[in-house]
Amino acid sequence: MQDLTYAIGDIHGCADALTRLLVEIERHRDGRARRLVFLGDYVDRGPDSADVVRILRDLQAREPDAVTCLMGNHEALMLKAYRDALGATAWLENGGDATLAAFGVQDPENLPHAVLDWMSALPTVHADERHYYVHAGFRPGHPGIDPDVENRLWIRKPFTTQDYDFGRHVVHGHTPQRSGKPDLRPFRTNLDTGCVYGLVLTAGIFDGEEDGPRATLSVPMLA
Repeated sequence: MQDLTYAIGDIHGCADALTRLLVEIERHRDGRARRLVFLGDYVDRGPDSADVVRILRDLQAREPDAVTCLMGNHEALMLKAYRDALGATAWLENGGDATLAAFGVQDPENLPHAVLDWMSALPTVHADERHYYVHAGFRPGHPGIDPDVENRLWIRKPFTTQDYDFGRHVVHGHTPQRSGKPDLRPFRTNLDTGCVYGLVLTAGIFDGEEDGPRATLSVPMLA
């Protein structure tokens, strides 16, 4: 049996759902080796961004070789708000106010430096033999990893409207599926299933035997 990779879609401050999904992952793996890949957007909109970040940082500290946290566009917005007062407006308009409340501060300048340092160091892409993992996607037209970091963090169209083969199956989030179900395509899998909008948080289960997920695990957001 190949080692398992669990890729987790956009969390957006839903710490309770994250905690329950991690329990389901542990139950499913049943002692088998596994990697966790978080696809970004840990903060904003939901109620518990501080707890989500704490959980992820603790996981990485315990298992640095088995836990990968990617940067999402909301982490990028948060960092820009801290570094540049002009960036604060865009962040607050996209759910940053909930993140400030979760950290118990009123100004981005007062966010914990350890958290900001952690976010600044997050990669924007991860790869294994069959898959590329990224928050938003790549621009179609050239196989391999898109060199444009902005695309990795922000792209929707034409990535979400064209079936393009990048040479490996692309696993991503960023574009919420209001159906609450992953979007499974020949060359990509979207795991943003809209947890913060009252739907579910999803993990796709990947191995070295096939491109798409062999299965998925989902837990609902609790009211």
